[in-house]
Amino acid sequence: MPIPLAHSLADQNIQAKADIHPNLGTSELVEAAIRNGEGELSKYGSLVVKTGAHTGRSAKDKFIVRNAETEDTVWWGKVNASMTPEHFAALKEEFLAAVGEKDTLYVADLFGGSQPEHRVNVRVINELAWHNLFIRTLLVRPDVQELANFAPEYTIIDLPSFRADPARHGCRSETVIAVNLEEKLILIGGTKYAGEMKKSVFGILNYLLPAKGVMPMHCSSNIGPDGKTAVFFGLSGTGKTTLSADASRTLIGDDEHGWSDTAVFNFEGGCYAKMIKLSEEAEPEIFATTRKFGTVLENVVMDPQTRDLDFDDNSLAENTRGAYPLEYIPNTSEKNLGPVPSNVIMLTADAFGVLPPIARLTPDQAMYHFLSGYTAKVAGTEMGVTEPEATFSTCFGAPFMPRHPSVYGNLLKERIAAGGAQCWLVNTGWTGGKYGEGSRMPIKATRALLNAALDGSLNDAEFRKDANFGFDVPVAVPGVDSAILDPRSTWANGEEYDAMAGKLVQLFIDNFAEFADHVDEGVRQSAPSGQAA
Repeated sequence: MPIPLAHSLADQNIQAKADIHPNLGTSELVEAAIRNGEGELSKYGSLVVKTGAHTGRSAKDKFIVRNAETEDTVWWGKVNASMTPEHFAALKEEFLAAVGEKDTLYVADLFGGSQPEHRVNVRVINELAWHNLFIRTLLVRPDVQELANFAPEYTIIDLPSFRADPARHGCRSETVIAVNLEEKLILIGGTKYAGEMKKSVFGILNYLLPAKGVMPMHCSSNIGPDGKTAVFFGLSGTGKTTLSADASRTLIGDDEHGWSDTAVFNFEGGCYAKMIKLSEEAEPEIFATTRKFGTVLENVVMDPQTRDLDFDDNSLAENTRGAYPLEYIPNTSEKNLGPVPSNVIMLTADAFGVLPPIARLTPDQAMYHFLSGYTAKVAGTEMGVTEPEATFSTCFGAPFMPRHPSVYGNLLKERIAAGGAQCWLVNTGWTGGKYGEGSRMPIKATRALLNAALDGSLNDAEFRKDANFGFDVPVAVPGVDSAILDPRSTWANGEEYDAMAGKLVQLFIDNFAEFADHVDEGVRQSAPSGQAA
């Protein structure tokens, strides 16, 4: 049953002749999506939709308005491209005109953030019912009493049918994601990829929270049987979702969190998981969500006759996705939050075969590796491409960080110091050689090392200093083959390992050069081989 808006669109100076559907529930939005021809039900009851040409984020089409609010607070450059206030005003005028012509609109009032004192009120206006269902699933849903007094602070208008004009709007193409932090308005046009809405809210919180001393994080998080929280940073392909989805631990969330004085809290009320090659054997909890009513499956191929799902078929997209409420995963935190972290895990998939499977980091080293945000992509299928490719995404989420990376790095260091969290670098990549020569790190060994780190027993192990990176590496751990703890010994040729290690060290040093002037001497001295970056 729809719940009326406490503050109308007219109160926001948004004029609409449309039939407005406010705060619909899951069943009503699924019915509307089916009725509108936006998607189809699978045989299991999940809603299957297609996003068309855009099957992922349009990073180069995102702009932040450069004005008095943002001039000195946003990290301008490749990640945060600017739009003039004049161009935004023209875009906004045409966007609101387009809204005014719609016959039907879906509006959801939601929270970004699960800790009440640090959340933000977000209103989302959609032309598509399934988009409204998606964002209602992904954000935190207010109860009836909260909706009765809900006053929107930030507003997102998402119109896939809108086509931007680069000449009039100062953008790059017909697709645009324009963020005005002064007006607290985000306009999304020309794309049906629903993840743009989710990441826009993440961007808002990444901008607002540091000023309050709260650390926003692109990470997963869970709580152990001992009541202690762990957070897992990691880029795509490093095992962030897999390693945090441990049946023996309580899941707080899989992607976006804040670290306040008193808690780690999920920014969201749902999960947005990759579906490609999903199997019941490897990830039973996530697989089970695809068979639940209310789950939204993007670009997953479905047999038109049987309505069965084929997770191995990437003909629509490699980036197939599923959105589902957090409570669809067993053993989740009731309030989407937990105690401040006792352990901080930074995951990397090192395809160079250089890094050890686990290393203990000092706070300075943790800040260095957090700002580096390293992982490696494996060699592609092109002729002649045989070497792994290093990827550095600062703060393990550069595209979503409006402020300078040092702001987040210093916050992390302060939080670690205040709470006494232990930090670990975990390599889920290659051992015994680089990609193509060595083999993937055994998941059994990774889990054993991770469990030892999380239960505290690893701190009692004997450690050695890594010759290249200077961090502590365990010499022996019960249940783990000691050979893999020393990467050099796993290579057939030690000199080849040394050459590859030297190459990786230099990549780290070169990448860190842009941050060197923004960190203190202790962090600079945490560069590999003891050299200042």
